[in-house]
Amino acid sequence: MPASYATHRAQLKAILLAWGMPEANAETTADVLSWADLHGVDSHGMSMIPGYDALRRSGRAKMDARPNIVRETPVSALVDGGGGLGHVPAHFAMTVAIGKAKVVGMAIATVRGSAHFGAAGYYSLMAARQGLIGMSCTSASGIQVAPTFGKQARLGTDPWSFAAPSADGVPFLLDMATTTVAAGRIRNKANEGLPTPDGWVLDAEGQASNDPLVAKQKGGFLTSLGGSPENSSYKGYGLATMVNILASCLSGATLITDPMHTKTPRGMDIGHFFMAIDPAIFRASDDFQNDVAQFLGDLRATTPIDPARPVMVAGDPQWKYAETRMRDGIPVGSGLLTQVRHIAQAAAAPWLLD
Repeated sequence: MPASYATHRAQLKAILLAWGMPEANAETTADVLSWADLHGVDSHGMSMIPGYDALRRSGRAKMDARPNIVRETPVSALVDGGGGLGHVPAHFAMTVAIGKAKVVGMAIATVRGSAHFGAAGYYSLMAARQGLIGMSCTSASGIQVAPTFGKQARLGTDPWSFAAPSADGVPFLLDMATTTVAAGRIRNKANEGLPTPDGWVLDAEGQASNDPLVAKQKGGFLTSLGGSPENSSYKGYGLATMVNILASCLSGATLITDPMHTKTPRGMDIGHFFMAIDPAIFRASDDFQNDVAQFLGDLRATTPIDPARPVMVAGDPQWKYAETRMRDGIPVGSGLLTQVRHIAQAAAAPWLLD
């Protein structure tokens, strides 16, 4: 049976607390993870718990880390994540960027010394909920994507997100990996013993495969957005490079191409980038949001190819998922549920999902 959002969130927080995460950190981290599952981003919610547990047990992510600003101007901040999971320093950094943008019009915050931060859209939406344009991106912890024409993994899924407020209260929210799909979606297929669709992964020889384990365990790769050179995978490759320049080169985080990427003395060291823009520095904020609402409405009003599948804009599927799952509960696959139950038991965390 699907669990209610409140129970699902409480289970995540209980595990994080049992791992030794401070109350405030656990609250923020559980909120980011449960937000992902509520909005249908199942690749970045509870399914991350086994991976986070492995990071914790190997000492590559500290559960008690707290972020701090190490360099700052009126329009910028460099945040050190202290080697912990990325949700708390990412939330902190975007909060700082939002605060500065409200004063000076726009601001950027970068993070180094961090780990996986969950769904990028959560942080961009933080800005949109306060009437600002928000952008976020992050370098990746896993090296699993070969550059176009390459036969060696050099990049990660390297996601980025953009959000804008709208007068109708329904923000535009784009959250995308620079690969054909996020690695978590492939992991979810593996958890349930299902094949991956065509175009998601390549084997070690660069040939198409439907085996969800090929990229993680058998020397294969995820495909860059586009899937192949013939289908313009250089675009996904270029976007991934952009993300790493903003998130790692700008923050000073270890480059994903550096052999020391996941072997720094304090554990993980990936970088994040956040930007907040106040539309009011260009024109009245209400006028901006009215135009956004008009534009998005015009796109939704496009005549569809199939009347049963209306045209949507980025974010619309997530809002529908949230409405349904808030009402009916959040489903969790049996394979994942078994893994998380074992992790909770090993940490002596209460089990709330039965």
